[in-house]
Amino acid sequence: MSETSARLLRLLSLLQLPRDWAGPELAQRLGVSGRTVRADVQRLRDLGYPVVATRGNVGGYRLGAGANLPPLLLDDDEAVAVTVGLRTATGGAIAGIEEASLRALAKLEQVLPSRLRRRVSTLQTYTVPVPRDDTGPTVDTEVLMVLAAVCRDRERLRFDYADNSGAATVRAVEPYRLVSWGRRWYLFAWDLDRDDWRTFRVDRMRPRIPTGPRFAPRELPDDVAAYVSSRVSAAAWRYRTRVTVHAPAEVVGERISPAVGVVERIDEQTCVLDTGADTVETLGAYLGLLDADFDVTGPPELVAYLRRLTARYARSTPPTPDR
Repeated sequence: MSETSARLLRLLSLLQLPRDWAGPELAQRLGVSGRTVRADVQRLRDLGYPVVATRGNVGGYRLGAGANLPPLLLDDDEAVAVTVGLRTATGGAIAGIEEASLRALAKLEQVLPSRLRRRVSTLQTYTVPVPRDDTGPTVDTEVLMVLAAVCRDRERLRFDYADNSGAATVRAVEPYRLVSWGRRWYLFAWDLDRDDWRTFRVDRMRPRIPTGPRFAPRELPDDVAAYVSSRVSAAAWRYRTRVTVHAPAEVVGERISPAVGVVERIDEQTCVLDTGADTVETLGAYLGLLDADFDVTGPPELVAYLRRLTARYARSTPPTPDR
């Protein structure tokens, strides 16, 4: 590689960092004069890289966004991360992204140095993926892009929506966040008709374009992901229960994730766990993880199961010796 080409690659690598570079600083890094830096910047521009120059005391050079995507330089860790990410994306839940991911992956793996190809291959060889659920919902890429844009621009959105029962409605919201959970994507938004926070499955949405006017942002819950996961779980539960737990709420909260249930404090040594699951067996496992005494009054299926479980555990252990 010629000295000029090597220097251009080094300059490009520096400019890809998210900061402005002063001319003298680049000259010192590259070991050349300021005039050479200006000439190299122009060479990069001729190759299609949008190098932006700013003036003033804090001015300098930075790589901007152009009309076309120029080639990018990746260091070793970045190349491995992108390769692994693309392989993961080929089995994702976003419709249409698999083919594009495969094309990008083929291009990247073709030029990976042998040392990096070995790292990626080792990771793939010794990783056992859980078979994906091909029956799960898929999300249209364009719908995701529309939702991300209205969240960014704070624009109201109207969309056709099918609820859990399949009933069709038209909703009007102020959109705030997209949340991905497994193969499902959710929109977290303020429902204008219900005057409250709501969560919507993206695969059931059909946005109406154009979008509405801009809105003033509201204060979000402290943990949007926990808020969404708790409500998504509750909507899908077949069995629900409220359990009085004889332990501090802080202790129970550390043992139960927000996706499992909501903990409500009663006093310093007592709280209520509002939880649920598709099966009573799963509920029994959740309650066993509490490592604390608790009172259960329903549903009847859960009470009956815990009684059977109690008898089974009693039979599985030797009797207490007489003293």
